[in-house]
Amino acid sequence: MRSIALREVILDTLPNVIEQLDVSAKMVAYCYGQKYAELICILIPSKKGLKLGFYNGVDLPDPSHLLEGTGKISRYVEIKNEEQNQSPALKALLESALEAYRKRMKLQ
Repeated sequence: MRSIALREVILDTLPNVIEQLDVSAKMVAYCYGQKYAELICILIPSKKGLKLGFYNGVDLPDPSHLLEGTGKISRYVEIKNEEQNQSPALKALLESALEAYRKRMKLQ
C-alpha cells in the first residue's frame, strides 16, 4: 500500500517525529509537539488517493514542482504510485520541511 510505504519514508526521514492519528479529520499528523507550528506534514488518505500535506508548504523549495494547492500556507503532494514514495524529490521536500521546522523553532 502507498500509505504504508510513504509512512516508512516519513519515519526514516524525520528522526524521532511524533505520529498522531486524528480519526475525526481522517489524517495522520507528523510533528515534534502539540502546537500547530511544530507540525511537519500530514498524510491524508481518501477514496481518490493519498496526499502528503506540508505545513508552510508555500515556503518550501520545490524544484521538481511536486507541490499542489492554492491555500495561503499549506501545500500537498498527490501520491499516485509506489515509485513516487521513493523519489529523491519527495525525500528532499521532507528534508526541507524538517529544516524549515528547525529554523521556525530556532533549533539551529
